[in-house]
Amino acid sequence: MVTPETILPLLKQSARVNTDKFDELQLPHLIKAAQADLGIAGVIVPDKYDALVDEAIITYCILHFGLPEDAERLKRSYDEQKAQLSNTTGYTEWRRG
Repeated sequence: MVTPETILPLLKQSARVNTDKFDELQLPHLIKAAQADLGIAGVIVPDKYDALVDEAIITYCILHFGLPEDAERLKRSYDEQKAQLSNTTGYTEWRRG
């Protein structure tokens, strides 16, 4: 599974976080929560880099980090990304064949 350490730099850049203040607890926690949420939807988080899964994780994290002004848009975006992944061959156990 992709670890918080591997996706953290991309998340920080996407969220425009310029400090290491959140590296120990909050951001890794959000990454793990995103992975768990995708898992509940049946999405398998791959062991290696996958742009679609990583973008869903990043969207989830930005949505739940602080108080984003565009929370509704981020929520819709994440829900759509999760739905697409959960209905796409190769991203779920039941669709792998």
